[in-house]
Amino acid sequence: MQGGPLYVGRLRERISPRARRLSLRVDAASGCVVLVRPHRAGDTLARQFLAEKQGWIERHLAAMPAPIMLGDGSEICALGEKCVVRAAPAAKRGVWREENIIYVSGAAEHFSRRLKDHLKAEARAQFGLWARAYAAVLGVKVSRVSVRDTVSRWGSCTRDGRLSLSWRLMFAPRDVAAYVVAHEVAHLRHMNHSAAFWRTVDGLVPDMKTARAWLRRHGGELHRYV
Repeated sequence: MQGGPLYVGRLRERISPRARRLSLRVDAASGCVVLVRPHRAGDTLARQFLAEKQGWIERHLAAMPAPIMLGDGSEICALGEKCVVRAAPAAKRGVWREENIIYVSGAAEHFSRRLKDHLKAEARAQFGLWARAYAAVLGVKVSRVSVRDTVSRWGSCTRDGRLSLSWRLMFAPRDVAAYVVAHEVAHLRHMNHSAAFWRTVDGLVPDMKTARAWLRRHGGELHRYV
């Protein structure tokens, strides 16, 4: 399904068996607007819907920040620490950090993947340390910490102690990433968002409200890195 000429290539379609009506959502990770379409909605109805929403689509696409390409010379913040990424094509060391410089060895076509793999490994290690420290405070057990490239949520937790967190929290301030980890660990005590749950999170991290507000305002920016 193609939209108007001003946003061709930035409009995607997802047919949902559970959707009851046509709707639109912003996908910050891909820089696109997604049309969610029920099975029963035909092409004519979808085109009419897009024509009615053209102004909405164009406003949201214009407000979406441009993607940041991860390449030689890129400047990133890794848990609040400013770093410069440098290519080291002749080296045979994979990816390593020296103070505030992250070096990436190997061929240019593998640069972005290798850097992301390195950041994911750092995220898994750091988030695991935080998770187990918070779990010790609450007297609960974390069985596994994994990282994924999720869009709809920053983290999740199962009753058996498995935590899944977005690796893109590496680009957030340190206290914001720590808040998300604490949030998920607190679910091992309360599998809900009750007042007792929020008191538990508040007891684990300082200034919880500031971290939540930062995510609401800037969370979409963490998906800019490609």
